[in-house]
Amino acid sequence: MMLNKLLVAMMASVTLVGAVQAADLSIVSGDTGNGLAFLRSQLDKFEQQTGNKVTVVPMPSSTTDQFGQYRLWLAAGNADIDVYQTDVIWAPQLAEHFTDLTEAMKDVVGNHFPSIIESQTVDGKLVAMPAFTDAPALYYRKDLLEKYGKSVPTTWTELEATAKEIMDAERGAGAAELWGFVFQGNAYEGLTCDALEWVVSNGGGQIIEADGTISINNEQAAAAIDRAAGWVGTIAPDGVLAYMEEESRGVWQLGNAVFMRNWPYAYALSNGEDSAVKGKFDVAPLPAGDGEGGRSAATLGGWNMAVSKYSPDQEAAIELVKYLASEEVQKERAINQSNLPTIPALYEDKDVLAASPFMANWKAIFEQAVPRPSAPTKTNYNEVSSMFWSAVHETLSGNGTAAENLELLEADLNDLKGDAW
Repeated sequence: MMLNKLLVAMMASVTLVGAVQAADLSIVSGDTGNGLAFLRSQLDKFEQQTGNKVTVVPMPSSTTDQFGQYRLWLAAGNADIDVYQTDVIWAPQLAEHFTDLTEAMKDVVGNHFPSIIESQTVDGKLVAMPAFTDAPALYYRKDLLEKYGKSVPTTWTELEATAKEIMDAERGAGAAELWGFVFQGNAYEGLTCDALEWVVSNGGGQIIEADGTISINNEQAAAAIDRAAGWVGTIAPDGVLAYMEEESRGVWQLGNAVFMRNWPYAYALSNGEDSAVKGKFDVAPLPAGDGEGGRSAATLGGWNMAVSKYSPDQEAAIELVKYLASEEVQKERAINQSNLPTIPALYEDKDVLAASPFMANWKAIFEQAVPRPSAPTKTNYNEVSSMFWSAVHETLSGNGTAAENLELLEADLNDLKGDAW
């Protein structure tokens, strides 16, 4: 009897220790497509392995709205959120609120692309670990290009002409809902990404250069944005002015677009069983402009995992970040979500290439990708981007020419900059 009591006491003690050690964590995520479902599946595995519990706090899909909420929570020292899923551009702006992961990740950082680790390092502190990288491409309908004997456009001029010709012909044959090109035209961070590509691809600079110089007010940049304004209502629907990633994908996946600009996540979804374009499309680098120095340009994206310094469960939160950035999870992301890994070895993984053969080519796309000017503008980036996408949206909406709106933008940026960023 005494022995039984002793065993019960010991078991209760072990249970109590286990209960104390288990952490209740919260992670915020605004994933698009079926990203939240994928994240939940990975968190279920983490829970089984560690005994910790993780709750997902869903966020709006608009990165602009996400950033605004993050900033409010972090400024208030919110201890309810342990792990933040962060855009590649947010590191300089939120770094003071995140735990330095340098020591905790020292054994794994060498597995990732150095440039991506560098993008998440602020004042010598690693403030987030990369979960996946991102660079957009031109999605095109193979079947329609073949039907009309067209090659994949390599310039915006070719894209306009091909999109218009196929759209008109198909509409004449009864496809009344077909559009030539869909992209992200809403007034939010996504438009900064699209418009940066138009400008850089036409030799118009990077809005603000690496040394902090404001370069956006130039003829080649204006020509690129005016050209895009000409797409609205001709090869793109008027509604594109309100499109984010998912609205673009919705039109495309119903079979109602010849071309789409979007991120890699849309690839696996476009090949889903419920997709009207399954097996009928492929991807290519975004077109080049015809301005001097014109080239293909893709805005560098990507998402990372950061630990809030206000989290009461630092050790468990760091463990979760390490897990979500791991080769195991990145491989599953690449196979199931068509998200680009930040670990070079996975681009040669036979399982990854079997599921997403396009990744072999996408590596070159993002290695030449263009960063948004978050590094030179530091904590002012969000306002810079807001000013830029607003000026572009005005032009796309027919409210002034690009030259007029870029002149006003330059003045506003100079006021914001003052003596230095």
